[in-house]
Amino acid sequence: MNVAELTGLPDGVPEHLEGEGIEELYPPQAEAVEAGVTDGESVVASVPTASGKTLIAELGMLSAIERGGTALYIVPLRALAGEKATEFEQFEQYGLSVGVSTGNYESDGDRLADNDIVVATSEKVDSLVRNGADWIDDLACVVADEVHLVDDASRGPTLEVTLAKLRQRVADLQVVALSATVGNADEIADWLDAELVDSDWRPIDLRTGVHYGQSVHYDDGTQEELSGGSQSQTAAIVEDTLRDDGSTLVFVNSRRNAEAAARRLADVSSESLDAEQRDQLREVAEEIRGVSDTETSDDLADAVEQGAAFHHAGLARQHRELVEDAFRDRLIRVVAATPTLAAGVNTPSRRVIVRDWQRYDGTAGGMQPLSVLEVHQMFGRAGRPGLDPYGEAVLLANNHDELEELFDRYIYADPDPVRSKLAAEPALRTHVLAAVATGFTTTEGALHEFLGETLYAAQTDDPRRLKTVAEDVLAYLEANGFVESDGENLEATTTGHLVSQLYVDPMSAATLIDGLRDAARPSTGASSVKQRAGADADSGDESAGFQTANELREERETPAGEDGAANEGDEDAPTADPTPLGLYHLVSRTPDMYELYLRSGDNEKYTELAYERETELLGSAPTEYEDARWEDWLSALKTAKLLEDWASELDEDRLAERYGVGPGDIRGKVETADWLLHAAERLAGALDVECATAVREARKRVEYGVREELLDLAGVRDVGRKRARRLYNAGVESRADLRNAEKSVVLGAVRGRRKTARTILQNVGHSDPDFEGVDADSSVAASVSGSGDTEDDAEDQTSLGDFS
Repeated sequence: MNVAELTGLPDGVPEHLEGEGIEELYPPQAEAVEAGVTDGESVVASVPTASGKTLIAELGMLSAIERGGTALYIVPLRALAGEKATEFEQFEQYGLSVGVSTGNYESDGDRLADNDIVVATSEKVDSLVRNGADWIDDLACVVADEVHLVDDASRGPTLEVTLAKLRQRVADLQVVALSATVGNADEIADWLDAELVDSDWRPIDLRTGVHYGQSVHYDDGTQEELSGGSQSQTAAIVEDTLRDDGSTLVFVNSRRNAEAAARRLADVSSESLDAEQRDQLREVAEEIRGVSDTETSDDLADAVEQGAAFHHAGLARQHRELVEDAFRDRLIRVVAATPTLAAGVNTPSRRVIVRDWQRYDGTAGGMQPLSVLEVHQMFGRAGRPGLDPYGEAVLLANNHDELEELFDRYIYADPDPVRSKLAAEPALRTHVLAAVATGFTTTEGALHEFLGETLYAAQTDDPRRLKTVAEDVLAYLEANGFVESDGENLEATTTGHLVSQLYVDPMSAATLIDGLRDAARPSTGASSVKQRAGADADSGDESAGFQTANELREERETPAGEDGAANEGDEDAPTADPTPLGLYHLVSRTPDMYELYLRSGDNEKYTELAYERETELLGSAPTEYEDARWEDWLSALKTAKLLEDWASELDEDRLAERYGVGPGDIRGKVETADWLLHAAERLAGALDVECATAVREARKRVEYGVREELLDLAGVRDVGRKRARRLYNAGVESRADLRNAEKSVVLGAVRGRRKTARTILQNVGHSDPDFEGVDADSSVAASVSGSGDTEDDAEDQTSLGDFS
């Protein structure tokens, strides 16, 4: 089908596509048009990577806009949102507007209303619905990218429920679902009442195989012997690919393995670089070093200078973007990555090597094979249309038996079916509360009827299971005061409404509320670890030492004398504000925070810290005799200590070394803590608990990564944590001071960077921000240069605003 034949699109779009070199549709794209994607019909496109799924989505969205509606594009990852929004901006010349939203869960609703295309994560869309974004009712088309991720236990339920809500809320909503090739695409299509486009067509050939011995054994029965003296299978394949001017993606099973592989493969890739490429890579490496002052950042830059890189979730967002861009530009020739890179980011290569086809699974207690879907997703990264004549994907075998196993397990295997993960309490807690709080369901019967419209209900052989889990969740929500029921009718309480709007797990909210109430009690801190440990040891009760939020609440609300305890005078006892560490520990104990693991020696270290600072910790502490709960308590304490160190201005490289994490981990923890502390602040205000100010200060310290005295100064845009400290040490201690500061002092504090100094003074409202003819104060400049910071440190002004 020729593009010129397309109808129902805004004027000029077909000609624009022809101008971009798209004169004829790929077969799957033509099938989608024939299925009615430009006529408002719902379509599920289950086709391989690089086979034109995005254009199918664009045709659906553009035709919906032409009919007068709004289009929504749902992505699974934040990293994809900006990439897709930039891609869609090509249509702004035809009068369309594009908006993107991935940030604060409570914001953006009104801002997005005037856009024709909105790009957002499924979590953000869910939040927009909860917070009453009226423009949702104007939707004509919603695109679900990577819809097969409904199979993912962590992200899948939100995507599934969000699609179900949108379809029930908006009559005749067109759904365009884009999926990898899966084993049950027909079930997804039936669930969405959509036409199915199921194709294995690719624009360029993809050969898959297994490397064993000195040869690659391909799926078509051929073999290719690889020359070269490299002992490593991976290095031999990379070397062979480079000789043909190709690039390679190597998938491994851990961050450490990704970094180690990149270091080794850098020796191979460096030999293929010319002088111009080396100069360009040095520039990229310098940008990488400027992102973070950590060893991880330096290691990445060292590899990039030689044409190699690693890619994993421990990297900062800017690190990952720089690597992805340089790889797409063919500057970086080999990337060693964990499987996260296969989840939709546009980084195709000539060859893909799946070096590690097993990874550690804590629930199984050992190494487990990757799913067929995951491996096929990695395979799909091989081959770049317009750049590569073909794509090849290769697994590695250590012996002949493994060669045969890999062919049977992955090469010849059919794709996995997608299965809903909705029927689990953690998944349903937040979605059941949201359904009630938004008035989406007002009775138990209506709730079960809505859940009956989900993919899980369509797939299950045991419909009673989903109903049972939902009933258990309702009981939990009632017990914690988030929902009220008269046996049939459901209504969210004031607190329940707030929890839903804040987009936190209700279990997280229950933990926060318990801790905030504990902070407001006359006696501060957690119940004594030592006292409880001794008492529980004497009692012999294995469950002693742990109480639910409701049990704690009942104890605290028991009138004096009812339990035989004398409480006289307690109401007059002084209260102390919770400390930052106590609040950081509180949010780190919630299900919404991924705690740091305890390494060898950490148990003893953080047990000692728990005793030293037990009066600061909020809530009832478990005992050392409760192994799992005590370990979780200590893991949360380790996470809290990282946050406290960050808010005490400890350098990022020392944080990374001390806690064994990467810059991306630090920033992820900081961002999550900021979000949860914001929720805690709102809850404290709603519950009239007198610690909201302390929570706000702890949150701001995490956001800016500074001590208390720098909060005002660090809030000025482009100042950041390190410049704020230098300015403070130079006598500029507040916004008011900065607004009236001697420009020579400011210039000295920012190490003579005139543009930076001018921008800072403009942002703070200085009457004359021009620095022409101004020299840096020599004494300030000398103190800055002698402070021990490196030049790279000087440019690390990161705060949470830079992370988001």
